[in-house]
Amino acid sequence: MVFMSSRNIDLYYADTDMMGVVYHANYLKFFERGRTGFIEDLGYSYLEMEEKGYFAPVYDVYAVYKKPLRYGDKAVVKTWVESNDGVKTVYGYQIINQEEDICVEGTTTHIIVSKDSFKPKSFKRVFPEWFYKYEEIKKVK
Repeated sequence: MVFMSSRNIDLYYADTDMMGVVYHANYLKFFERGRTGFIEDLGYSYLEMEEKGYFAPVYDVYAVYKKPLRYGDKAVVKTWVESNDGVKTVYGYQIINQEEDICVEGTTTHIIVSKDSFKPKSFKRVFPEWFYKYEEIKKVK
């Protein structure tokens, strides 16, 4: 069973560049909004993770820009778990406009680290319930 979360994205004039399209780096913020919403939809929280002494920094980012979004467009970010191996979690994203065109798609990879040392920790060991929920709902290849 693949679980996918959707979040509307409000596009502001400040999100655009001098060409009148959404500035490329802003899509990373949209990925983050999607990921945070996805986690909340499952009943988990980055804040609770941090309160327990851990962070989930970005390990890498991949994005393909297929069609520009412009100020005034309506957009949605769809988010899911692409893979989850116990150390790295890969989230998948699609940002879609009001015509259902895929404008941007990509992934972010995250690891769990201790707040104190910033050393990687096993997601499976530190947050077993969360890890197994991801296993249950991740995309099957």
